[in-house]
Amino acid sequence: MDLRGHGALVTGGSGDLGTAISRALAEAGCDIAVGYVGNRDGAAKTCRAVEGLGRRACMVQLDQSDPTVIDRAVGSAAQEIGRLDVLVNNAAWNIGIPFPELDKLTTEIWDRVFNTNVRGPFQLARAAATHMRKQGGGRIVNIASVAGLRPGGSSIAYASSKAALVHLTRCLAVALAPDITVNCVAPGLIEGTRMAQRLPPAVVEGARQSVVLRRTSDMGDIARQVVTFCQADSVTGQVLVVDGGMHFH
Repeated sequence: MDLRGHGALVTGGSGDLGTAISRALAEAGCDIAVGYVGNRDGAAKTCRAVEGLGRRACMVQLDQSDPTVIDRAVGSAAQEIGRLDVLVNNAAWNIGIPFPELDKLTTEIWDRVFNTNVRGPFQLARAAATHMRKQGGGRIVNIASVAGLRPGGSSIAYASSKAALVHLTRCLAVALAPDITVNCVAPGLIEGTRMAQRLPPAVVEGARQSVVLRRTSDMGDIARQVVTFCQADSVTGQVLVVDGGMHFH
């Protein structure tokens, strides 16, 4: 799909990775609706970056853990940028709880993780598909994690939610075919993000040394793969791991 003149909604667009994805899609020709929850300044910064590339941008406040706002937010995004051809489910919620500490993983935490990381992307995809079908098709890209492919990550809830998102990707690929493709990018540790910057340097260096390429991914790696999925016409239901070779080493 030629992305020039098309419209994209990027959730979590006020964060580091959301900004990188928004910029990459804008460079490919998309106008961008920047989804955000509370970081309005970050969303505005992303919009300015998109506009600096000659594309239109708007901010859409969207708490995807709240099912009552999703249809309205998606409709607002489509109206503001004129059309909706691409959805990138990038937003997620996470909390660090070591796997053995099951008592700390409360029902409330579990529900918040799954409502944000699984139910939200499903409802967003369903709402976006309505607009995409009116235009003859579209692209949905979910951002998962290597934690969803093997046990690991910051908590059991997070890893399980990303595993569910991977399978949701494949199910939606069947449900929305043939006009809408649905794919997934599963990053490992992404350097440059605020989460990575909070880690001790020794942990980051250990992550680098544990992967085949001896380096972790950066935000540009992830953003470029999102664009590739959006441009591809015959790729759907796929999960692309971008982790420097961590998952098989």
